[in-house]
Amino acid sequence: MEKFADEALIEVSSGSGGNGCVSFRREKYVPRGGPSGGDGGRGGDVVFTIRRNLRTLAHLRYKQSFKAENGKDGEGAGRYGRNGAAMIIPLPPGSVLKDVDTGELIRDFGNNEGDFQFLKGGNGGWGNIHFKSSVNQAPRKALPGKPGTFMRLRVELRLIADIGLVGFPNAGKSSLLNRFTNARPKIAPYPFTTKIPNLGVLSLDDRDIILADIPGLIEGASAGLGLGIRFLKHIARTTALAFVIDLGEDAYLEAFEVLYSELEAFSPELVRKPRILVGTKLDLAEGDGVDMLMRLESLKTRYAGERVLGVSVFSGEGIPELVACIGALVQAADAEANALHLE
Repeated sequence: MEKFADEALIEVSSGSGGNGCVSFRREKYVPRGGPSGGDGGRGGDVVFTIRRNLRTLAHLRYKQSFKAENGKDGEGAGRYGRNGAAMIIPLPPGSVLKDVDTGELIRDFGNNEGDFQFLKGGNGGWGNIHFKSSVNQAPRKALPGKPGTFMRLRVELRLIADIGLVGFPNAGKSSLLNRFTNARPKIAPYPFTTKIPNLGVLSLDDRDIILADIPGLIEGASAGLGLGIRFLKHIARTTALAFVIDLGEDAYLEAFEVLYSELEAFSPELVRKPRILVGTKLDLAEGDGVDMLMRLESLKTRYAGERVLGVSVFSGEGIPELVACIGALVQAADAEANALHLE
């Protein structure tokens, strides 16, 4: 998992068509046999296919050039050349194809898992059997195969998840994911433990809810600081966001505003998503006059227009309420999607 790769540059080429053949019948007792040159075979296509067992684009880091097989040349006795084999390139769900030179979006596999025939192989050339006429009984003409097509692509991976966990480093996102699901992200009491996105599945009633733990943001992330900004594209497809706030930090009241600003600077679309605020570490022992429950109430007062919940991953306090809230968000999004589909 440390070899997580979410971008790759590749070159793809469809196969060229085989050449047509110039040939004549050479049979005993058949003088001046007519043309018998077969057509060339069609070049192979370039096809992308979604494989659910793939989670990253690491396999495209080791091989960047993909070429389909050329069609075989036609032969005498009317034998056609064999078609070239297709080049099938597997991708994980959520992949996006772009033209390197123009930046144009070619295909978004976010909701489409079928095969995608991207480049067609070149047609095979005609053999001289096609050029016989009343005035030319022995044509010596055949056509070459059509060349294949070459293209340079940028492949990007955008994870598909229902809920994106967003917060500062060490805010408790990985611990939440661990509590909810069978994911086992690396957890330690120091910042930037999470260096790659982690996914987990929360099974609620008959619905599997996918949660994504995104590496922690820091102030200035939208300007390129820290690790998290690189992975923000992975929450572009999420249904809703959970802003995870460490109640043990002195600046806990300003955390949401800073996170909101960084997301808005990256993409205004992100901050329009439904969201909840989750205050973590309610279980921390009181000390130096710090009362976690009072801090949670202060957070609720500061953001009275937001849904604010408090949890303790270790004691389980607030976890059922958070699960119910996440379920309600996903259920509402599912209902809206179904309504749009019916229209």
